[in-house]
Amino acid sequence: MTSGLRSTADAQRARIIDRAVDVFADAGYHATPVTAVATAAGVSPAYVFRLFPGKLALFIAAVEQCYARVIGTMTESGEAAGDATPDEILEAMTLAYVDLIRDRNLIRLQVHAQSACDVPEIRGAVQRGLRDLVNAVTLISGADPSSVQRFMAYGQLCHLIVQAELSPIDDTWAHTLSDGIRHAEPA
Repeated sequence: MTSGLRSTADAQRARIIDRAVDVFADAGYHATPVTAVATAAGVSPAYVFRLFPGKLALFIAAVEQCYARVIGTMTESGEAAGDATPDEILEAMTLAYVDLIRDRNLIRLQVHAQSACDVPEIRGAVQRGLRDLVNAVTLISGADPSSVQRFMAYGQLCHLIVQAELSPIDDTWAHTLSDGIRHAEPA
């Protein structure tokens, strides 16, 4: 019976983390109460605290889930590119990422996590996520460090363009930032 309870708890934990990504994306770490995540997941706050030692652990689990989704997408798209050149693999990863961030909660959570890097545990989660992402992109693409750096920088610029909705702005400054950068249009 213990294994059945464990699998149920594991499934609930995964479901709570999925909901936490969305809920924390709205207001970030500091302004989001655990009760909001519990409500979104359809469980009691006490149950959330049984699975997570506190709000910080829950937020970190959401950030880790976010990076895991990005890394999974980069890995899958890079491997699907086969024997392509590093630039072609990075291009395939770019297209996959553009599709992935149609779920704007993923980039909103990343921005909130970056803004909460004053909390050492959150900073550590962001650093680990970036480390694992850079390592995966480098390994799978075979690209040199400067190409991976440019890929990551364009990804951050893409976040800015999407979050600030710069694409519809027909002004020189907006075109300077957004022209030639692929990004997901708001759904």
